[in-house]
Amino acid sequence: MAELTPAERSALQRLEERQRNVRRGAVLLRENEPGGELFVLRKGLMMSYVLLDDGSRQILRFLFPGDMLGISSMVYRESPETLCALSDCIVCPFEHGSFSELIAEHPRLSALILVFSQIERVALTDRLAALGRTSAKARIAALLLDLRNRLRSTDKSIDKVFALGLTQEEIGDATGLTAVHVNRMLRQLEQEGMIGRESGRVTLKDEPALAHAANYVNRYEGLDLSWLPAAR
Repeated sequence: MAELTPAERSALQRLEERQRNVRRGAVLLRENEPGGELFVLRKGLMMSYVLLDDGSRQILRFLFPGDMLGISSMVYRESPETLCALSDCIVCPFEHGSFSELIAEHPRLSALILVFSQIERVALTDRLAALGRTSAKARIAALLLDLRNRLRSTDKSIDKVFALGLTQEEIGDATGLTAVHVNRMLRQLEQEGMIGRESGRVTLKDEPALAHAANYVNRYEGLDLSWLPAAR
């Protein structure tokens, strides 16, 4: 990813001047309600989801430190998704006007925000396609790889081992499976030697086999950023 200039880093840091603690399970922004603020996730893990007509929950994305939250609520009068904390979190709220100033003053930062939004869109498209066309094992394998790669994008020390941080119900709501089915698929991946599990942590024991089982494409690789505006 492109290296930020000192001015760009300073502009992003100004968005994080205020902090707010969000407890696990708390809703930061609710679907179909007006969204008055945007947020940077400073610490913890969050999710975005929608409620379906039958009352079930479909998790759309998992959100990690450094992610901007609530941008879609700027585009609509009411938020199209709910943002909820999966762990104790720290978020940094900022006004819509601050985001407008960031775009006007730092075109390259706004272009990078576009890059991240397109990475998320393509990754979500992959997962939506998988919901209807791949096996339960493939969905779980793809989710594990995606979670590791998202964590690794901000912490290069993460390699084969990472904290899962999700319940089997939450994994099921992201992959269209029941918690029982998720448990069965995790055990199958473990028995086949692709992963290991211990104390809430997952070890990718045979990453090539896991990626093959998932038909997984890492959307954080193979980027072409040659078109980005020059740094000021």
